[in-house]
Amino acid sequence: MKLFRSSSDVGGASAVMRRRRTLVAWGFALPFTLVFCIFMLLPLLSSLFMSFTDMTSRDLRTPFNVNFMGLSQYVALFKDPQFLRSLKITGIFVLVGLPLTMALALCFAVALNKGSQHLNAFFRALYYAPVVASVVAVSVVWRYILQRDGLLNSALALIGVQGPDWLHDTRYALPALIVMTTWRNMGTLMIIFLAGLQTVPEDVKEAAAIDGASRRRIFWSITLPLLKPTLLLGAVLLSVTYLQFFEESFVMTQGGPLNSTLSASYYVYQKFSFGQYGISSAASYVLFVIIALVSALQFKVLRSDD
Repeated sequence: MKLFRSSSDVGGASAVMRRRRTLVAWGFALPFTLVFCIFMLLPLLSSLFMSFTDMTSRDLRTPFNVNFMGLSQYVALFKDPQFLRSLKITGIFVLVGLPLTMALALCFAVALNKGSQHLNAFFRALYYAPVVASVVAVSVVWRYILQRDGLLNSALALIGVQGPDWLHDTRYALPALIVMTTWRNMGTLMIIFLAGLQTVPEDVKEAAAIDGASRRRIFWSITLPLLKPTLLLGAVLLSVTYLQFFEESFVMTQGGPLNSTLSASYYVYQKFSFGQYGISSAASYVLFVIIALVSALQFKVLRSDD
């Protein structure tokens, strides 16, 4: 009878245990892996393949008999005035809506961070309510508010101002969507910023106050720099959302009037609904590259120095 095992026996046993653990891990991961490959990876690869073809709805029964176009679909995209217009509208939406939403969310977060605990709980729920509400329901309510005889124009009429038809005027349709989307998404950033504010050390601010720093100086020189990781998270999440804005335009304006609210995502939807799968897939990948570049730029600009 052996009292001690040799090193080779111990090594062999540990190797067997590692193999068993690996098999068990793969067994647990296999269901998710299959779901991911079937419902995510396969459609992604299929759409990437379609973006290099001239596939239309007529080719669904013979998907491998389509013509390979190379980069022709991408070249055609950037020659399409409608697609270029959709990129411009999306850019305006992000450049205006992103800083507006972040500024308002930060202001409300700072205000709630100083209020009483019971009131804070009430206002957090109040400001976050539009986020959990259905975007379709929210859009329908705002469409009623912004129509020619809606609540907003009725309120303006009380002070002698005749309001325009907000959603059917090319000058006001996009700003109206920006205001509505800012109101709807502000709650998410407010909660994120409020969590970030509560991690700022109070003793650092108290030391600055003892040294004679004003509240404004403390905010700009201490609080805001310490919020850089939180601001980065909020900027990336919101920019990805705004670069893909679709539901608001789909429900409220259908891309109109005169394509003044036609976003890049709505352009992809239009081409797909028309059966132009190749050009629609190419447009979606152009949007994907833009989102990746914007996110990388935000990480470079807002990334913390430490």
